[in-house]
Amino acid sequence: MQYEVTTLNEIDFGATGVKEVLQNVAFILSTVAYSCPMDRSFGWIPDLDSPINLAKATNAARIIQAIQENEPRAIVEEVRFEVDGLNGKLNPIVRVRIDESI
Repeated sequence: MQYEVTTLNEIDFGATGVKEVLQNVAFILSTVAYSCPMDRSFGWIPDLDSPINLAKATNAARIIQAIQENEPRAIVEEVRFEVDGLNGKLNPIVRVRIDESI
């Protein structure tokens, strides 16, 4: 089964199983590297200054790497972006499947 994940809206401190994995992926998407005081390498580094097509490719690669490093139970199937060109924003939407054997 595949799931779509975007940035984190709220935290469920009691999440378990698939819900926990999806919440962890959303948390990764919502966290810029170096912003987490106890783990500065957690999160991903967004490409802020490149043209939109290059930024999409760079950000997709960085998101996949961050998810692989921090939540190996989530297998990334696709990364796409909701583009707000007027404000220069790329909002990531990640499609994952869950490896429950880990």
